[in-house]
Amino acid sequence: MSSPLLVIAEVAGHVAEPVSSGNIVTQLTETFGLNVPAILAQIVSFTVVAWVLWQFAFKPVLATINERQRIIKSGLEYAEEMKAKLAATQQETTTLIRHAQTEATKIVEEARKTAKDFLDKQMQEATVRANDTFAKAQQAIDLEHKKMLANARTEIARLVVATTERVLAKQLSDTDRAAYNDAATRDLTSV
Repeated sequence: MSSPLLVIAEVAGHVAEPVSSGNIVTQLTETFGLNVPAILAQIVSFTVVAWVLWQFAFKPVLATINERQRIIKSGLEYAEEMKAKLAATQQETTTLIRHAQTEATKIVEEARKTAKDFLDKQMQEATVRANDTFAKAQQAIDLEHKKMLANARTEIARLVVATTERVLAKQLSDTDRAAYNDAATRDLTSV
C-alpha cells in the first residue's frame, strides 16, 4: 500500500499533463482504484437507508423530542404562573392577616372600653345604692332615736310624776297624772 503523500504526488504529476475531458474519469478511476458502478450503488443504497431512517426513526424521534420540549416549556410556564399566583396569594394573605389583626385590636379596645364603662356604671349604681341604704339607715336611726327620746321623755315624765306624788304624799288622780305627764313632756321637748 502506498502512503498518502505518494498518491498525492502521483495525482499532481498526472494533473500537470494535458488531459482530455473524457480521459479524466478514466484516469481518476485508475489512479484511485475507483469502481464507479459500486460507488453509484452505494450512493443509491445510502440514500434509501437515509430516507428510511428519516421517515421511520428520525421523524418520530424528532416529533417526540419536540413534544417533550413543548410539554417542558408548558410545564415551566405553568410553574412560573403558579409561582406568581403563589406570591400574589401570599401577599393577599398577608394583607388579610394585617387587616384581621387591626380589626381584632379594634374589637379588643372596644371590649375594654365597654367593660370599663360597664364597671364604672356598676360602681356608680353600687355607690348610689350604698348611699340610698346609708340614707335609709340614717333615717331609721333618726326615727329610732326620736322614738327612744319619746320613750325616755315619757318614762322621765312618769318618774317625775311618781317622784312628785311621793314628795307631795298624795295620791294623784289619773287626770292629774296625765296633765303632769303632758306638762313634763312639753318641758323636756322644749329643752
